[in-house]
Amino acid sequence: MTVPVNPLTSALAQMQSMAAQAASGSAAADGGSGAATAGGFAAALKSSLDKISGDQQKAVGESQAFELGAGNVSLNDVMVDMQKANVGFQFGLQVRNKLVAAYTDIMQIQV
Repeated sequence: MTVPVNPLTSALAQMQSMAAQAASGSAAADGGSGAATAGGFAAALKSSLDKISGDQQKAVGESQAFELGAGNVSLNDVMVDMQKANVGFQFGLQVRNKLVAAYTDIMQIQV
């Protein structure tokens, strides 16, 4: 019997809402300058990095609480939060790799 995984559906919903925001933001920025788009990207990137950091801090905190024997923290919650933090970190790492690759491609363009 399979049980629906709420964290995965919530992550998918967050990604879809961010995609919708990006689409509406780029449509609104078409009439404006490129600086508005760059600020939106920087804000989105910072928000994503802050969320990744927050997830990691939450996972470490729950892990330490479980190790100390706190009764309100279950092993299941610790493992799920650790995996969520790991997936978020891997996602951030891949985004960073793509940004570095794009930067090197742009720098190699001859003017």
